[in-house]
Amino acid sequence: MAHLTTNPADKERFICIYPVYINSKKKLAEGRRIATEKGVENPSVAEIRDVLTAAGLNVYVENKMHPREWNRDVQFKGRVRVQLKQEDGSLCLDKFSTRNDIMFYVAEMIPKLKTRTQKSGGGESSAAQGEGKKSKKKKK
Repeated sequence: MAHLTTNPADKERFICIYPVYINSKKKLAEGRRIATEKGVENPSVAEIRDVLTAAGLNVYVENKMHPREWNRDVQFKGRVRVQLKQEDGSLCLDKFSTRNDIMFYVAEMIPKLKTRTQKSGGGESSAAQGEGKKSKKKKK
């Protein structure tokens, strides 16, 4: 993945996204930047990275903490650097013109990830297994 150089123009092209920005469980005072209804419950850096990489953006993860994050767990560590503009100043992808565009997109896509959908589907598969056990008893 790309590394930032000391060139100020490079830093302007990459923006930071901390998980707390889109975390629906956080308050505005704790660093949340989008509406609670549009946020995601406890997003991880890996989920943000996966969504933005799939969208075709140049992304890399840094091991940094948000200044307002009091919880030092590994789950809350990290920030994602996203390339918003190319060297000539043009947008990398037209649908992402601002930092907010990226945050809203990530918050919309994370619940659709397989890792999120499988967690809710786990109860259904155990119920199906229970029905299978009942049918075995009938056969005896």
